[in-house]
Amino acid sequence: MDDLITILIVEDHELTRLALKKLLSKFKNLKIIGEAENGLEALEFCQKQIPQVILMDVSMPKMDGIQATKAIAKLDKQSKIIMLTQYDSDRDIMASLAAGASGYCLKDINGDRLLTAIISVYNGDIWFDARIAEKILNHYVNNTSKFLGYNHDLNILTNTPTFIIEPLSLREKEVLTLIVDGLSNQEIAHKLFISLSTVKSHVRNILNKLSCDDRTQAAVHAMRSGLL
Repeated sequence: MDDLITILIVEDHELTRLALKKLLSKFKNLKIIGEAENGLEALEFCQKQIPQVILMDVSMPKMDGIQATKAIAKLDKQSKIIMLTQYDSDRDIMASLAAGASGYCLKDINGDRLLTAIISVYNGDIWFDARIAEKILNHYVNNTSKFLGYNHDLNILTNTPTFIIEPLSLREKEVLTLIVDGLSNQEIAHKLFISLSTVKSHVRNILNKLSCDDRTQAAVHAMRSGLL
């Protein structure tokens, strides 16, 4: 590709920042234009300059990567954000997507794969590390048209779905919040002191109102749209 992609590295550990700079310096089509030690510094940087791709750590002091991603997305400066972390927490993955991230990679990713991720999000795709993609999208493999389209190795995703929202009741919002937190139907029933059949009824209503096919899709949509 002929385009030069400008990069901002957001990472609180100096040695990791140095390693990323050394890794990315191998690629002539990438240009590092800034570094930040936390999300607040990243936000301040993006208020002055517009990096085309941001490599964002998740866990940082002052402002974490998810908070920073949400704040930077609100600037509407078209920067694409890839979360780069050592954790594969379901909650962090969905919260990152909800905040506006375009990718999620584990820190042991090799240079060539990271370059692929950067180019992919720069071109408008959503990119997951294969292990992350398989973790959260495995049950979509046989029916991808209902949620997202992706390539054969589950890395590049496009065509984010459109949902029609009907108002949720207060109880349905409580149930949806617990779904986002990763609780099972039985755990939700125990926590809210209601029967399992009542929880299942609430879940069906939530899926119908959000035009979602399952709990994972509903959780991602809820966080993306600010329902919770």
